[in-house]
Amino acid sequence: MTQKLKLSSMAAALVATTAIPAAAELKYENNSGGYVLLYGQLDPVIVSVDDGEETETRLLDNDLSNSRVGLRLMQPYGSNEFMFRFETGLGLPSTGSANQNGTNNDGWSREDIRHVDFSLKGGYGRFSAGQGSMASDGAAEVDLSYVGTALYSFTNDENGAFFYRGTDGVLSGITVGDSASNFDGARRGRIRYDTPDFNGFSAAIAYGQNILSSSDDDDYYDIAVSYGNTFANDVEFAATVAYAVRDFDNGSGERKDTIASASVLLPSGFSFTAALGTRDDTATGASDPDYWYTKLAYEADWVSWGKTGVGIDYFDGSDFENAGSSTKSWGVAVVQRIDSINTDAYLKYRNHDFDDTVDFDKNEAWVLGALWKF
Repeated sequence: MTQKLKLSSMAAALVATTAIPAAAELKYENNSGGYVLLYGQLDPVIVSVDDGEETETRLLDNDLSNSRVGLRLMQPYGSNEFMFRFETGLGLPSTGSANQNGTNNDGWSREDIRHVDFSLKGGYGRFSAGQGSMASDGAAEVDLSYVGTALYSFTNDENGAFFYRGTDGVLSGITVGDSASNFDGARRGRIRYDTPDFNGFSAAIAYGQNILSSSDDDDYYDIAVSYGNTFANDVEFAATVAYAVRDFDNGSGERKDTIASASVLLPSGFSFTAALGTRDDTATGASDPDYWYTKLAYEADWVSWGKTGVGIDYFDGSDFENAGSSTKSWGVAVVQRIDSINTDAYLKYRNHDFDDTVDFDKNEAWVLGALWKF
């Protein structure tokens, strides 16, 4: 049975979490230039989702950037740099596991492991092996805005498992997560190569498999090209384009994603971010969805606590669940930096409107959260 929590008690829990003092960096250096760094974060949120008939309010972990702990080890080796990284989510009940039927969470599992990654970097670039980011990971999410902590091109973090409700009051079998995606790359057990930076340009290529899942034997490979620069007038610009293929092990075909995103931050504090993607799925019965996304944001030092970011965005997608379906989503958010406790507090509203062969009510979500890093 879904546990109903009073908003006041959840707010108290959230405030208690963000009141943790900022910790000193847990970094241990040796005499040869190497170090070991322990790090982590907590990202609790109060989420209230209205499916058009009922409202569910819960205290959860935010899938946008889940609570986690990690370790980095770096050691110079001649002119090279060896790096090992281990990172795992904490397996807390999350926004990605909650819907009208409750919160489905079995605690920590191996699929919560994010990185077990070895790399060697030199003048030739970087070679990586192990569980970690594919080349296309982040390619749809280039974002220079400060409000990107809460508002970015993946629009389903807060209510992705919630079912759309028909106008007749009956829950459908289609979730918010089914109706939209930015096709961004994933983490896999992979081998990867990154080129050196050439005047702001770099590229990466990777091949991998989903080693954390016993039911996924598909092959994944991708390539990405990125550019980033700060120009003489202090205008910052960044962009990435990527092509990713999933080769299904059952012989049903391939899924090919082409994604790109770009962001510009002006000295005035205004920023503009855009992303788009298309999917060519040769698997039997699959549709070929596509989307575009845009965001306008502004950031400034309005209060002494730290930087403030505000933004509004819009997502437009087609053919996600079925051919001919339409997905529209818009959101607005504010993020407030609290330097004294190394925390970003945020408030967001998200509206999803999905049209298919039948009519559905809009799905709305409010999110109040705080991201604390150590």
